[in-house]
Amino acid sequence: MIIYIHGFASSGFGSKAKLFKEKFEEDILLPSLSYIPSLALNTLEQIIEMLLARNEKVNLVGSSLGGFYCIYLSNKYKIKAVLINPAIYPSKTLEKIGMQTNYYDNSSFEVKKEHLNFLKSMEQDNIKSKKDFLVLLQKEDEVLNYKEAELFLKGSSLHIEEGGNHSFENIQKYFKTISDFFKA
Repeated sequence: MIIYIHGFASSGFGSKAKLFKEKFEEDILLPSLSYIPSLALNTLEQIIEMLLARNEKVNLVGSSLGGFYCIYLSNKYKIKAVLINPAIYPSKTLEKIGMQTNYYDNSSFEVKKEHLNFLKSMEQDNIKSKKDFLVLLQKEDEVLNYKEAELFLKGSSLHIEEGGNHSFENIQKYFKTISDFFKA
């Protein structure tokens, strides 16, 4: 089972999530997670532990903040993850954000200091198994510096494209690569 982990202020109903649902159909879960990092992580851990208890193979796909969660969860559970323009240091990226609006339902929420502290506590010093990561980066990501991910995930399977954006244009062209990565 693939768990798709959306990015900050997004949901399991976002445009990229819909593309993944069309491709992977019944083999993917797309939970809409809380903006509160500790709740989001708790939800993901419960899903993973339930699937593992059923002896199901679990793979992760995460975009942006979802990629950050994937790094943590992959290290913890020793499972494969595809990272799409992942956040590496979200406590810094989100530091000056304040009030935000969810892209899906237009609800408002506030990024608080305790959220940033929690994210900081989740940052990984190292990757236990870099072979467990397929990393997709586009250089023109307007939100995150792709070089942070490139440096931190050096030794992983890195695919770096010229151009693009934070949403990762044309992600569907990597669906076969993603499928093959999870099968290997």
